[in-house]
Amino acid sequence: MKKVYSDVIQFRGTHYDFGFLQGTLLKDSLTVKNREKQWKIRKPRFQVPVQEAKEVILYFAPGLWEEIIGLQDALQWPLERALLEFSGYRVNITPSGCSIVTGEDFLIRNYDYHPKTYDGRFTLFQPRDHGYAVIGPSQKITGRMDGMNEKGLAMGYNFINRKKPGDGFVCNVIGRILLETCSTAKEAVQLLKEIPHRGSYSYVVIDANGSSFTVEATPRKVIVREGSACTNHFEHLVEENRYYLEDSKRRLEIILSNLKEDPMTAKQAFELLNGTEKGVFSKLYKDWAGTIHTSGYLPKELKMWFALGGDQLPIEIDFSRWLQHEDLPLKKIFGEVDTDIPFVHMDENADWYQM
Repeated sequence: MKKVYSDVIQFRGTHYDFGFLQGTLLKDSLTVKNREKQWKIRKPRFQVPVQEAKEVILYFAPGLWEEIIGLQDALQWPLERALLEFSGYRVNITPSGCSIVTGEDFLIRNYDYHPKTYDGRFTLFQPRDHGYAVIGPSQKITGRMDGMNEKGLAMGYNFINRKKPGDGFVCNVIGRILLETCSTAKEAVQLLKEIPHRGSYSYVVIDANGSSFTVEATPRKVIVREGSACTNHFEHLVEENRYYLEDSKRRLEIILSNLKEDPMTAKQAFELLNGTEKGVFSKLYKDWAGTIHTSGYLPKELKMWFALGGDQLPIEIDFSRWLQHEDLPLKKIFGEVDTDIPFVHMDENADWYQM
C-alpha cells in the first residue's frame, strides 16, 4: 500500500490571482519536473494554435483564460507552453475506467486512471470576477474531473473512446467550464451540446432539485438520456464504443443489481464504489484504470465526501459553510492506494521510462 495525499487549495479572488497562486505553488515542484520528463517521452499528437485557443476559451470561459495568464506569469513560461499544459483546447487521452451512480439527492463517482497523471490537488475556488464557486479535485491544474458548484450542480465524466478525436476541449476543462457557468442540469446539457468536444465521454450531471442526466458526447454527436448508473460505454451512441466492453458492462451490472433493491442511500452507494471487494473498485493501475479517489456529492445539502484509495471513511466537507468564509482546517487529505507506481506530485521520476 502506498500512502498518498492531495494538497487542499482554498482561494477567493480573481481568476488571474488564482492562476498566479497556483503557478507560484507549482514553480520548481515535482509536478512540473515530472511532466517535463513525460513530454520528452510522450510527444503530443495535437497542436494548440494560440489565437484559435484564445478565441474559443474567451467565448466559453473568459475566467479560465485569465487563470492561464496568471499561471504563465508566475511560472515565467511562453504562452505556447502554458496553453499546452493548462488550456485543455486541442486540435488535430489514454483509456481509463470510472464509474458513477446517482440517486435522488447524490452523485457518487470513482475516478480510475494512472497515478502518474494525478494532480494530487483538492480545490475550493470562489471567483470574484466570473462564474460560480466550485469544489472538487483538479486535473491538469485548470481542469476538474468531478466537482460541485455553489448552486448545487454536480458533475462527473467517464471515458468512452479516444478514436477519431476532434478540435475542441478535453474532458476535464469541459467539466470546469460546466461547473463555473451552469446552475442547473438542463443548463449543463445545453452547454454540452454547444461546446466543441475533443474526445468521447459520458458526462453525468445532477442539480439541487434532483434533476439528473447522462450526456453521451463525441466530436460528432451529443445525445441526452436518463439513468442512475454510468460506466465506460454509451447506451445510445453504440457505434462510438470500444470493442472491449466486458469490464465496463460488468461494473454496470453490479451497480444496477444493487439499485434493484430498496432505494440506495448515498452512504450505500459510496460504500459500493469504494469497497475493494464489491466489484466496482479497480486496482488496474498499470492499465490506466485503477481507482484513485471516490467522490460523493450531496447537492441539496451542499456537502461533499472524498476518499483517496479504497475501503476508506471519507472526509466530509460542508461547502455551504466554506462559501460563508469558514475555511477548512485541512492542508492535506491523506489516503492509501494499493500500488507502487509513483504519483506525479509526490515522487521523483514519475515519468514514462518505466511503468
